Parts: sequence; C-alpha cells; structure tokens
Amino acid sequence: MPTGIRRQNPQMTVSLDSQPMWRHPAFADGVREMAGVAIGLGAWGLVTGVAMVKSGLGVPLSVMMSLLVFAGSAQLASLPLLAAGAPLWVVWATAFCVNLRFVIFSAGWRNYFGSLPQRRRIVLGYFTTDLNYVCFLRRYPDQRPQEGQEPYFWGGVLVNWVAWQVLSMLGIVLADVIPTAWGLGFAGTLALVGLTGSLLKDRATWVAAAVAGCASVAAYALPFKLNIVVSIAVAVALGVLMDHQARALKSQGEV
Repeated sequence: MPTGIRRQNPQMTVSLDSQPMWRHPAFADGVREMAGVAIGLGAWGLVTGVAMVKSGLGVPLSVMMSLLVFAGSAQLASLPLLAAGAPLWVVWATAFCVNLRFVIFSAGWRNYFGSLPQRRRIVLGYFTTDLNYVCFLRRYPDQRPQEGQEPYFWGGVLVNWVAWQVLSMLGIVLADVIPTAWGLGFAGTLALVGLTGSLLKDRATWVAAAVAGCASVAAYALPFKLNIVVSIAVAVALGVLMDHQARALKSQGEV
C-alpha cells in the first residue's frame, strides 16, 4: 500500500513511495513504540473478553462484538446494562457518550489524513484507539501532513489490534475457567483509570475529569448506570465552555 504522502525531495520520492508500507522505517517505529504498551492493552482485552461471556453474551456474540465493535471502554460500559436488561436505547446512548471522544480524535486526524480517499479514512477510523492517537500526536505534534505518517499509524495499530484481539479471544475462551474472585472487573476499572490519566494533558482536561467523577458519584442512584451518561454530558459541556472562554481570551489578547 502506498504511503499517500510524498517527500519534497524528488530524489527520495521514488524509493519511499514505491516500497510496501510495512518496509517503511516509520512503520517499524510505530510497532516499536506501541509494543511498549501492548501488555497493558492485552490485559485490558482479556478483561473485556471475560466480561462479555460472564455478562451472558455467549461465545459467538462475544467474538463478533470484539471484532466489530473494537472499543473496550464502550464494551465494558454497555455490558452491565445488557446483563441488567436495560432498554436498547440506554445501551446505545451509553456507548455513544463513551465514544464521543472519538469525534475529537477525528477532528485531529483530519489535519493529517483529510486528503485521503473516504474509504481509506473509514478503515483508518476503525483501527484508531486512544493510545494510538496519543503516541501519534507525540511523534507528529505539528498537525500537518508529513512523509511517513501513515506507515507509522499502521505500525502502531497493527500491534494494538493484534494484542487486543488475541487476549480478548483468550478471555472469551477461558471465561468459564477464570474465577470471578480474581477481580478482573476491578482490573478493568484500573485499566480505564490509567487510560484516562494518559489523556489528561492540561488544566481543562483535568477539571473536566474531576467534574465528571463528582457528577458520576452524585448521580450514582440513577438506574441502568445512567450516572455514566450524566457525568460524560457534564464533562463535555464544561470542556466546551472552557475552550470557548480560552478562545475568547486569546482573541482579546491578540486585539
């Protein structure tokens, strides 16, 4: 697959664009950087695989959910609702709210891959994850297309997807063998906390996370885990408000 982005130096264009993407040096960099967190991702996938089966989905539906959904936080959030017999709209609303962060991610990815064909961008969207986005921004902070970005992306998501699916399938197969006393549900919660902490990078995100936590505790008595929806709605509203105020202050300073 071609990289889709060419170097400005014509002497380098042919050699980089004509080779398979997996042979690009940036592909190896993506594999290497994501490999450092592959164990944690795999453990989270194992937790999710066990949770799906123990929630009553069964092996076939669990396998299908792991392959098609590929969104650990949304899966873990919706499973208790499915087990409790919550209305389908509540399950969909919860998964939608949990995955709202990918709307923000998509806006960021557009700066890098917006010129690619739509079908190709849809495929990229399926493989996008939180840590992949964080690692990508750390390597390419300028938010503009550069040579090697797509190979780097594919190198990272390859490790991410394989680690997740292999351990998720293992958890699905061994769900009846792994005892609940191991506390895998709590391990999944810790994994989500660690993931959230890696995304807190400025004052606005820290404040939004703190408010979301307080709102979730305050609304804990709501049925069907609706406190999750409430906390996300409050955090998003606060984040938008703070971003609007920051832009207004910046524009006033420029004037």
